[in-house]
Amino acid sequence: MSAHDNTTTDIAAKATVIAATTKLFVDRDPSAIDEFFGPSYTQHSALASDGVEGLRALVSTMPESFRYEPKRALAEGNLVVTHGVYHGLGEASLVGFDMWRVENGKIVEHWDSLTPVVAETQSGRSQTDGPTTASAIEDTAKNRAILAEFAQKVLVEADYSVVAEYISTGDYAQHNPEVADGLAAFGAAAHAWAEEGKLLAYKKVHHIIAEGDFVFLRSEGEFGVPVIYNDLFRLENGTIVEHWDIIAPVPAAVPHDNGMF
Repeated sequence: MSAHDNTTTDIAAKATVIAATTKLFVDRDPSAIDEFFGPSYTQHSALASDGVEGLRALVSTMPESFRYEPKRALAEGNLVVTHGVYHGLGEASLVGFDMWRVENGKIVEHWDSLTPVVAETQSGRSQTDGPTTASAIEDTAKNRAILAEFAQKVLVEADYSVVAEYISTGDYAQHNPEVADGLAAFGAAAHAWAEEGKLLAYKKVHHIIAEGDFVFLRSEGEFGVPVIYNDLFRLENGTIVEHWDIIAPVPAAVPHDNGMF
């Protein structure tokens, strides 16, 4: 997708996804499937089989205790990212990043990653708190380009000598539960992970989605095992100042042939 400032396409796609997820997951109204999901719906989640019938089957098994807490949403073109908390899908509540593709007003593709909510984090921040609405929309293209360069140099090529050119050396708010605030704390955590055999290895960035000061990356890599990296960054004046993420193991088997990417 080419870099661009947000357009009516972005706005319409985000509105569709918010309406669909609110009706389906917040209001618990299964008629949202026929209203908002296209007949060619392609599923990449490990939780459901392919197509609208797979989604319908998943929704039908959700317990009465199920509820969804939406936290933030951003969109670029026809791709929308939502960030929120799912309750009732298991013993623990789950933080989720969902990515949706919209065509002609219908959701036609979905990817996701989930991780348990952690009560006590190194930074004292939760996995989902912080700013919820994108600002500085005029900076969308610039911020997208900065993160594309950061992703290639620092994440894929692992050139950490330039990390301070992209991440603030002053205020850097961290929402990864194992990392304290600040750039130095990130370096310490990465060193500790490496000693545990969990190197931060990004092999390929599959998607970059930007809206204003928010930029989301969905990547393929390894962290001791094959994983999906989901990183949401917030920038101020061209510098990364906040980070949310989910590092999710790639499941050995999924109920469809579409893969996780």
